[in-house]
Amino acid sequence: MSDLITPDLVTLDEDLGTDKSTVIAHLARGVVAAGRATSYEDLYADAMGRESKTATGVPGGIAIPHCRSAAVTRPTLAMARIRPAVDWGAKDGPADIVFFIAAPEGADQEHLQLLAKLARSLIRKDFTASLRAATSPVQIVELVDGALGLGPAPDSAGSAAGSGGAAAAGTATGATAVGSNAGSRDGGSNAGSRDGGQAGGTADGGHGADAPASAGGTGATHTDTSRSRHLVAVTACPTGIAHTYMAADSLAAAAAERGVDLQVETQGSAKSTPLDPSVIRNAEAVIFAVDVDVRDKGRFAGKPLISGPVKRGIDEPGVMIDEALNAVNDPNARRVSGGGGGGEENDGGSGSGGEGFGGQLKRALLTGVSYMIPFVAGGGLLIALGFLLGGYELALSVDDVANGDRMLDGTSILNPPPEGVIPYLGAVFWKIGSLSMGFLVPALAGYIAYALADRPGIAPGFTAGAVAVFMDAGFIGGIIGGLLAGYAARWIGGWNVPSWMRGLMPVVIIPLLASIIASGLMMLVLGGPIAALTMGLNNWLTGLTGVAAIGLGIILGLMMGSDLGGPINKVAYAFAVAGLGEGSFENQVPWEIMAAVMAAGMVPPLGMAFASTVLAKNQFSMALRENGKAAWLLGAAFISEGAIPFAASDFFRVIPSTMLGGAVAGAICLGTGVTSQAPHGGIFVFFAIGNLLMFIVAILAGAAVTGFVYVALKRYVKPRKKAEEPAIA
Repeated sequence: MSDLITPDLVTLDEDLGTDKSTVIAHLARGVVAAGRATSYEDLYADAMGRESKTATGVPGGIAIPHCRSAAVTRPTLAMARIRPAVDWGAKDGPADIVFFIAAPEGADQEHLQLLAKLARSLIRKDFTASLRAATSPVQIVELVDGALGLGPAPDSAGSAAGSGGAAAAGTATGATAVGSNAGSRDGGSNAGSRDGGQAGGTADGGHGADAPASAGGTGATHTDTSRSRHLVAVTACPTGIAHTYMAADSLAAAAAERGVDLQVETQGSAKSTPLDPSVIRNAEAVIFAVDVDVRDKGRFAGKPLISGPVKRGIDEPGVMIDEALNAVNDPNARRVSGGGGGGEENDGGSGSGGEGFGGQLKRALLTGVSYMIPFVAGGGLLIALGFLLGGYELALSVDDVANGDRMLDGTSILNPPPEGVIPYLGAVFWKIGSLSMGFLVPALAGYIAYALADRPGIAPGFTAGAVAVFMDAGFIGGIIGGLLAGYAARWIGGWNVPSWMRGLMPVVIIPLLASIIASGLMMLVLGGPIAALTMGLNNWLTGLTGVAAIGLGIILGLMMGSDLGGPINKVAYAFAVAGLGEGSFENQVPWEIMAAVMAAGMVPPLGMAFASTVLAKNQFSMALRENGKAAWLLGAAFISEGAIPFAASDFFRVIPSTMLGGAVAGAICLGTGVTSQAPHGGIFVFFAIGNLLMFIVAILAGAAVTGFVYVALKRYVKPRKKAEEPAIA
């Protein structure tokens, strides 16, 4: 018997509300009540956080919410058969069967493999039909144990349930291989699975016959695999427990229907076995059904590529297989770059359903900003500490060229300058910080290029960023230089080159040619106009006063409060961070914009905390009141996501409230000249804030507006649907 699920973790035919948050809340409480998790609030938050990344509904009326959580003490399954069904994001309609997978942070491989097996079983119609026909929680547990291979397989599930594989097939964890004769690596009869399944399937190095393989391999009727079409695929999702393996099985089943030899590498939690190099070499095309980066993409260099989210591998496996087959003979098909990265997304107009140009551009820009932030954060805080220790005249004495950097030249902690040890340490901090800030534009450009072309794009991107600095083109030049370098490296990496040249592509040819193209264009053509544009933008921002400055603060505040860490929020934040390096005592507007963005981003969680723990406790469930307590700290640290639990349960009343509060905070900051030299940290980087009093006033005013508006909306505006999480009895 499995220790993953017990009858007390099964709920049958109950009304758990019309929103998935209420269903997850019920299941999470059951896990805690069973003594398998220590904190309902943490488990619920982790599950909803995973849900916000990708909907976990799959075809067939099934939903598989899942998460890893430090609150979980034992790997656990909780199941609900619900009436009415609830929309879970699947294309074919709402879900009436919900399996909640709760895994500890450090779950062992054995349990993770069992959880992956269950996820694979849920795409089998016979198994889900048995779940719908069960009349008691005990029967549900028996069905699950049978699917996991830990008990007798129910007759209705057929022999396939014994291995937990896909329909009529067993599966092996990780990469799978295919052969032409019967037998399995571990002795399964007649092409059984690695885990002992019957009726077909393959193992790592085993053989398959008489039935399709479910996680790789060819259909049983195609014993002469030399005549088959050969494809490989990689599946991966952020958690690596459910969707990774379901996508693998769905793709393999679709391939088997078409007589295609497909072998899948599942880069999930339950062990990952890389595909054999010879298998990759013989493959005609590759499919990436992933929500995260593919490990070691260079193995697939030059292969025609079809890519999309992992959920597309579950929802549209046949379409992806057909697209891959069509790409084999298409000279214009997207290919994995010779540098082992980039090129992994399809053109927006390809009809593949992959990432379009706009999504690709957004991802590249946000990647560049995310990698740039550590340089800005460390550098900005060090500069602020330098000023704190050495005073605001420090920069003049540190970089006084006429006097040869007199505070640092020929000195040490044992031989400080005449000004004393404390000013000397301030000068050291300031200098280290300013050097770190010098990497802002090159890092931005380098990692934009990295997002587009993987490692071969880094060197051309950094070089283009350095050229942008040299040309006084600022962060706009860095963005354009990074895009040029990334697309150039991506294009060059897609060239078909002789096999002897492939090893030179990522380390010599791509960096050389992409640097010439991107930096040459920046130096010879684009640098001057971009520098003029940057100067014009800086002059316009510097000239903002009064109503204009307040208007900009309102716009930034509305953006920061609109989606709580989502794309709009990130655009405003990226704009502030990217311009931070342009700030100086002569031009403090970039610092003022950063302060307005930070204050506005602190308001949503603080406003929700104020509403749920001070203003109107009795209008919030116990779970939301607990979330409100945590939101005080999250808001103080500038973590806008602290308001997500509230927005998830009451979106149409929370978001207007946070937007109004953010607008108030942004307007006050820009209207009163508050500055921030730090890109993050909230109130904890108080020493980097100029006009700290008004910074605090702006935050408190914004939080108060958010709290009062939200409480008023809760009292006087009815929600569109029952989405509020039920209170704990």
